[in-house]
Amino acid sequence: MHIHFIAIGGSAMHNLAIALHKKGEKITGSDDVIHNPSKSRLDKHGLLPEKFGWFPEKITKDIDAIILGMHAKPDNPELLKAQELGLKIYSYPEFIYEQSKDKTRVVIGGSHGKTTITSMILHVLNYWDKDVDYMVGAQLEGFDTMVKLTKENDFIILEGDEYLSSPLDLRPKFHLYQPNIALLSGIAWDHINVFPTFENYVEQFRIFINKITDGGMLVYNEEDAVLSEIVTNSDKVIKKYPYKTPDFEIKNGITYLKTPFGDVPLEIFGKHNLQNLEGAKWICQLIGIQEEAFYEAIASFKGASKRLEKLAQNNQTVIFKDFAHSPSKVMATTNSVKEQFKDKTLLACLELHTYSSLNADFLKEYKGALDQADKAVVFYSPNAVAIKKLEKVTKNQIFEAFNRDDLVVFTNPKEFQEYLFAQNLDNTALLLMSSGNYGGLEFDKLIGKVN
Repeated sequence: MHIHFIAIGGSAMHNLAIALHKKGEKITGSDDVIHNPSKSRLDKHGLLPEKFGWFPEKITKDIDAIILGMHAKPDNPELLKAQELGLKIYSYPEFIYEQSKDKTRVVIGGSHGKTTITSMILHVLNYWDKDVDYMVGAQLEGFDTMVKLTKENDFIILEGDEYLSSPLDLRPKFHLYQPNIALLSGIAWDHINVFPTFENYVEQFRIFINKITDGGMLVYNEEDAVLSEIVTNSDKVIKKYPYKTPDFEIKNGITYLKTPFGDVPLEIFGKHNLQNLEGAKWICQLIGIQEEAFYEAIASFKGASKRLEKLAQNNQTVIFKDFAHSPSKVMATTNSVKEQFKDKTLLACLELHTYSSLNADFLKEYKGALDQADKAVVFYSPNAVAIKKLEKVTKNQIFEAFNRDDLVVFTNPKEFQEYLFAQNLDNTALLLMSSGNYGGLEFDKLIGKVN
């Protein structure tokens, strides 16, 4: 097949392009800008467009399928040409479903933890050489691409994102996969630009449950009250398997999981991660991995990229970077680090970077999110607010939202970096939470202070 990607540079899109290229399909693509690592990875496989931009002349009748990325706009010149020619146009999740409709589809959903849970499952399956197809949103150690599609594998593991499928398909991605086996980790309001009310957001998870195939299975976090209620009240004919935080103990900064086979030391930590681990264990067992085998494999799991990623550590200081940006994720991550390093000063720095986090009305959701930090810092760029065409956010609104008198707020990236570099990091756990880069923070220089 000749498959053309409109907006090939996205984190998921470029992985799918490489996976299909490896499968033997003819792949072409376009994008107006492509950053690393997508750029270098596409180049490595000979898939990087010669020029950036949109070229309707690339769209010809011999193309079998167009895959449309979220980054493209409805008036994209290549999309308009494809529509004019009557070509088959897929959103990313639509195409994934088409490639996997004859497989057992395992979909990992939830407002938080889905990338980590999917990564845990793949780590365990890889450890035991159990070959499956997959799609996950973060780069994993030992994996070349984060999408794999074959003709022969029986199972496919899919990270089920609730964001929209494409500019033409405004359904949440995870509604399209129709899982045979599903997991939901929890529900916490996110993507308010798409789901303007909490009730509207929760409804997407009810729809997802109803999309599970009849007689299918749902593994869910019973400690999440909202999720537990909608699962309990669902009359969908499926098997339901609840899970909760497993027993654990922290000794000398290491978390030990209490199991029937003895204490298992983990590379990861935090209640949130342990819930993720328990959910992953259920899925692995349903796929055919025995409990004892799961524990053996999970002991070496170091975490998904950008999820509580340890940047540096010495006897006095530890630095973590985390993708956390929504209120529930910020609170869970902050609490986890404080619990793990009770005897250290926790300096937590949060960048408000996403559409939701920079929305003046949504800010109140952050109340208490940084309470467990000994020192709390918030950075945001007024330029980012302007680019997203949002109502101006003031420092006073930030102070009121977090409800913390000693909160330090920066809007200038240079001043934030100077503050950070001036801190005495002795006996400190530094936590950097952002889906951005704090306006160009020199992470290497910061790491150099510790290593």
